[in-house]
Amino acid sequence: MQLDNQTARKLWLHQQALTRPLKAPLSNQDLHDLIVQLGYVQLDSIRTIERAHHMILWSRADKYHPDQLTALHEADRSLFEHWTHDACLIPTQFYPHWRHRFDNAKQNRSERWEKRLGPEGDKIIAQVRARVKKEGALMTRDFDDKGEGAWWGWAPSKTALEYLWRTGEFVISHRQGFQKAYALSKGIIPEDLRTAKPTKAETFDWKCRQALTRLGVANAREIAAFWQSYKPAAVSKWIEANRTDLIDVEIASADKTAPHQAIAFADLADRLEQVPKPTNKLRFLSPFDPLIRDRDRLKRLFNFDYKIEIFVPEKKRQYGYYVLPILEGTKFTGRTDLKMDRKTNTLQMKGVWWEKGIRQTPARTKAFEQELARLAKFLGAKNIIHI
Repeated sequence: MQLDNQTARKLWLHQQALTRPLKAPLSNQDLHDLIVQLGYVQLDSIRTIERAHHMILWSRADKYHPDQLTALHEADRSLFEHWTHDACLIPTQFYPHWRHRFDNAKQNRSERWEKRLGPEGDKIIAQVRARVKKEGALMTRDFDDKGEGAWWGWAPSKTALEYLWRTGEFVISHRQGFQKAYALSKGIIPEDLRTAKPTKAETFDWKCRQALTRLGVANAREIAAFWQSYKPAAVSKWIEANRTDLIDVEIASADKTAPHQAIAFADLADRLEQVPKPTNKLRFLSPFDPLIRDRDRLKRLFNFDYKIEIFVPEKKRQYGYYVLPILEGTKFTGRTDLKMDRKTNTLQMKGVWWEKGIRQTPARTKAFEQELARLAKFLGAKNIIHI
């Protein structure tokens, strides 16, 4: 099957919930359904504008409020926090398929973990486990030992908390600010999910199918990268073993490279008929938005080069510290450097750069200012200034 570039873009935008009506109502159940559609929402502590998880959801739902995400995680327990490609909030219904990740972390305690735990690592883990069992959820600051040196200065107790979380014995029950509170999984994760035991083969098949469902069309590398649990070579073998469910797809590239070879489920043609026309509304995306996470895919589908420059020395930055991509319809038209000054309650617009061939028409300028105002409302900013 051959896909022209515009059709491939529309499908990817739809899979990423960016064809969802922006002004549609958003109950907590709607938000949960949105995260299930995405597969996860990445967590990030940087708050130059707003934390990534909130920005990702706000970009898709104007009615979104951060308290809703907190409620799903900390009250409803319909989300749990763990790792995919990074720390994420993940639908709790997926929890059984993380057990092999937990087991792997337990069976392969690396030298780095041992160094941070110290010479009495097992004793430290037992002491931390006992305190959490007795006292309930605890944070790093509830322990007296302090870390030194590399690896974020983790002390033995902090390392034990993280180890017990990564091995599935603990969960993150809540956060204060952005600090984790660790608690026993038992009592928080529903018993049927906590004790379910899918085989490694079942989890592998589930993760491949779930990744491809959300990607729409993809190659082995892209499927492997979605949950970041397997190597592309293993996924290639899965593709060959499941050929009866799949079709080959050739996707026209936007960056003038050769057509991209991928696979999709055999019902792709039916799925394409359900893809609505994307809105032309201008919107800002987080630097951590899942639409742009795979930079190779972004370049190939949209011919848009993007690099987050927070780790680039200031004098070497091309644009700025925390630059947001600008999406209009099915194309990226520019990027803008924004900052929320919480001391003065002001949203600062530090710069905007339009892509080659994109004209700054009065209509586009108006749309940009409207999106700035929408963002300011979400942040609770009282002022917007251009600096």
